[in-house]
Amino acid sequence: MLDTATASKIAPSSPCPGMPAAAGHDCGNRSTAETLRLLGEQLRPQRRVVHMGDTIYQAGERFGNLYILNSGFFKIVNLSADGREQVVGLKFRGDWLGFDGIAGGRYSCDAVSMDTGEVWVVSYEALLAACITRPELLQVLHAAMSREISHDRDSLMSVCTLPADARVADFLRYWAESLAERGMRADEITLRMTRAEIGNYLGMTLESVSRALSRLARDNVIGFATKGRRDVQIPDVGALSAFVQRCLAPAPAMLQ
Repeated sequence: MLDTATASKIAPSSPCPGMPAAAGHDCGNRSTAETLRLLGEQLRPQRRVVHMGDTIYQAGERFGNLYILNSGFFKIVNLSADGREQVVGLKFRGDWLGFDGIAGGRYSCDAVSMDTGEVWVVSYEALLAACITRPELLQVLHAAMSREISHDRDSLMSVCTLPADARVADFLRYWAESLAERGMRADEITLRMTRAEIGNYLGMTLESVSRALSRLARDNVIGFATKGRRDVQIPDVGALSAFVQRCLAPAPAMLQ
C-alpha cells in the first residue's frame, strides 16, 4: 500500500482509479495541477526539496517570499510569548505558505515540513510585478488567500462547536477530502502528525484523540492498517460526515 507522499510523486495530477476527477479548488474550475503548471510556467520559481522537520521560515524572520507546496505536507506552528506551541494550520499540495508575513513585514509563524516534499519559492515583489501583466496570476493569488480565510473560519467553527469525537472525525474528513481534491487516494491516509499534535491542533488532549479514534474504529467508520495506527483506512468519507451529524443530533426525549 503506497502512502500519500509516494502516491503524490507517482501521479500528482491524475485521479485515482474509481475516484471522481478533482473538482478544482482555484478560481473557476482550475485544478491544483493546472494551477501549479501555470505558476511554474509564468513565475519559474526556485524549487527546494524539504525533509521531515525542515523549517521553511520562522516567526520573526523578515518577509520576502511566498512558498507554494508542490508535494509533501506542512504544519504551521505559532509560538506564544510564554513558550507554548500551537499548531494553527495544515498545508497540502497546491497550498501557499507565508501570507502571514505580508501585513507586518515579518512571518508570524513557523512553517515545518511533516514529510519529504518540494516547495516553490516565489519572491513577493516579483509576483506582484508579474500580476500586472498577467491577470490570471492575480486571480490565482486571490483564490489562494480566499481559501485560507475560509478554511481558518471552518476550523475555528469546528473547534468551538463540535464535541471531541466529532472534531476528530471532521479532521479526518478534511484530510481525506483535501487529498481527493488533489487527485490523490483518500481511502487510506498516513497521518503525518502524532496524536499529541492532532490534539494540539484540535484543542484536545492526546488521550481524548486516542479515545475518539478508537470510537470511530469501533463504529467501523475508519480502520487501522498497521499496529502503529498511523495508516488510517477510510472506506467512505461520507461516513465521517454522517458521524459528525450523529454527534450533533439532539438526544431523544425520555418518556415520562
